[in-house]
Amino acid sequence: MFRIWCKCFDDRGHLLKDMVVANDNSDMSRTQKIFDALDKACHEFDLSKPIWLDSNIDTFKRHSKVRFTQDNFIDSIDFSFLEIEVIEED
Repeated sequence: MFRIWCKCFDDRGHLLKDMVVANDNSDMSRTQKIFDALDKACHEFDLSKPIWLDSNIDTFKRHSKVRFTQDNFIDSIDFSFLEIEVIEED
């Protein structure tokens, strides 16, 4: 099972909303599962998809966790950042 925890935080670091996206499709690569989870979270939270900057990619590769701030979104957001974190891998 592959699970990603998606969380939105306010500027004080308080959790506003969260969800866990699970994926057990063995035909998908890790990258595909990450993008699929992010798509589902953005749909659930009614957000546009964030843009992955080089710094986001590097952070995610090192820690399996990344934050997306206003700089990653084309539309304005009503929270401080969106964080995704891999919490279980096959």
